[in-house]
Amino acid sequence: SKMKLMFRPLLFHLLLFCSVPGVNNEGVIETELEKSVSLVCQHDGGHDTLVDEELVWLRNGAVVSLTEGNKKGRSSVCVTPVIYDDNGVTFSCHLSKNATVTASVTLNVTYHPQLSGSEEVAVEEEAELVLRCDILANPPVSSVSWKLNGSVVDLLAGGFSLTNDGFTSKLTVNSVEKSLHEGTYQCTATSLIYGEHSKQFSVTVTETTFKFPLMPMVAGVVVVCLTSLLAVVSRWNRITKVTHQTHTLHYRAHN
Repeated sequence: SKMKLMFRPLLFHLLLFCSVPGVNNEGVIETELEKSVSLVCQHDGGHDTLVDEELVWLRNGAVVSLTEGNKKGRSSVCVTPVIYDDNGVTFSCHLSKNATVTASVTLNVTYHPQLSGSEEVAVEEEAELVLRCDILANPPVSSVSWKLNGSVVDLLAGGFSLTNDGFTSKLTVNSVEKSLHEGTYQCTATSLIYGEHSKQFSVTVTETTFKFPLMPMVAGVVVVCLTSLLAVVSRWNRITKVTHQTHTLHYRAHN
């Protein structure tokens, strides 16, 4: 006796239909972000023979909550919409009384890098410039390129550094110069499945503004105030001492 998972359209409340994904021989469903996946579990013997057998669904080992009418003989789970966190997730179904009678399937969620639109960036001369592009995709992007005003960025001439950790492509300049670094940047990630996706950055370089050294000034004022206070205390002690001596002399002279 064994279990099997079937994949077919299923009508849900609010007339929600789940799409029919493809499943390969390795038990993996290929689907896309924002799509829907319908999973139906029942025993090979058919619905009538095991109508009273209760089924249990797990998502990565955690029990999936089911309604009472969706537990016995035949049970279904609908994943909609498919999200990033569903990638690599394994759904399994087994008999409540015999967990060895089981079947499972894993989701492979494909998606393109989230690159689009334009961003305005203002940076002062001699300051650091950092531009970041999110290149996370499944499957991973095949290449990432950067352009400045339509031409490929010259890393050496512009003093750029470029890093890529598989999640983010980062273009950095330690000390900005208006003549070299102002303009329109574009990062483009290429996916074998989804093609090219790009994002632009409109970079404006402004003059360096004088930043008033507030903290040193505050520290200086505190020092001056403390010095003045010590001077006043010292002066007062001297006055008190002289006054005390004067009173003492006056008392002796009077006697």
